[in-house]
Amino acid sequence: MRRSRGNHPGERSRKKHNGRQRGGDRKGPATHSDATKKEHRHAEDRTAPPPSPGNYGRELQALLAGIGAPKPSPFKPDPFQLEALSALEFEDVLVTAPTGSGKTWIAREEIRRLLSAGKRAWYTTPLKALTNSKYAEFSTEFGAGNVGILTGDRKENSSAPLIVGTTEIYRNQLFDALRGGEQVHADLVVLDEAHYLADEDRGHVWEEAIILTPPRIRLLLLSATIGKADEFASWIAEVRGVRCGVITRPGARPVPLRAAFLLPDQRLLPLLSENERLNPEIATMIELQEKRPRFRRARSR
Repeated sequence: MRRSRGNHPGERSRKKHNGRQRGGDRKGPATHSDATKKEHRHAEDRTAPPPSPGNYGRELQALLAGIGAPKPSPFKPDPFQLEALSALEFEDVLVTAPTGSGKTWIAREEIRRLLSAGKRAWYTTPLKALTNSKYAEFSTEFGAGNVGILTGDRKENSSAPLIVGTTEIYRNQLFDALRGGEQVHADLVVLDEAHYLADEDRGHVWEEAIILTPPRIRLLLLSATIGKADEFASWIAEVRGVRCGVITRPGARPVPLRAAFLLPDQRLLPLLSENERLNPEIATMIELQEKRPRFRRARSR
């Protein structure tokens, strides 16, 4: 009688036992399970409570001091904001002021005055995200029915008295008007982030928009970083035939920036030390990282 191979209970038991013995004695490459455990250990290290060596607590307290919502107080316009509003009644205006100082308030108040008088306005920005943000802001401020948006992929309420759009779309409407199309119906055009005129790739859009805007339309240009504002305003006046005033807010930005660096051990350090140089601990960490050998990850076969 033939015995079927591999079916004897004792034989199967011996094979199973020998397999375990051979597998336990041999040290093979790390398995996926080992790598997963290693990742878990690294994750545990990253989520461990942050240490507090040296003067870390004092540095952190100084970094976060004063951060939070200010106490409510009555709004009082800055002199430069009131000066810009007065100038807009008879000339184009270029406003240069640090970020957070209230440039948009000037545009919003002038738009409010125009809408109440039955007039129209355009508000342009260089970015779709910023355009969407301003559209939401102005819709809340003036009512959704009074605000439209025109971008490369959004067209809503295009007959509204206030249109928010990208500068390219506004420039395209000016080109269409030159070809005999519909004229731009606006009494004010706001060019937010006007320093994009100096952009190597897109600056010509702002240049063309300024040159092609009819003199009957008032221009309000806003920027926090534009250089040689007086020369810029003189060029605008030359190509448009309308005087362009420059309104500048003196002093530093009203909302100061604080730069910090989050370390792998979850400590938050000021990026710069008191002498305005790179934090020594951060500099040391960068040096150690640069000295570490770099290994190529083996390709999986």
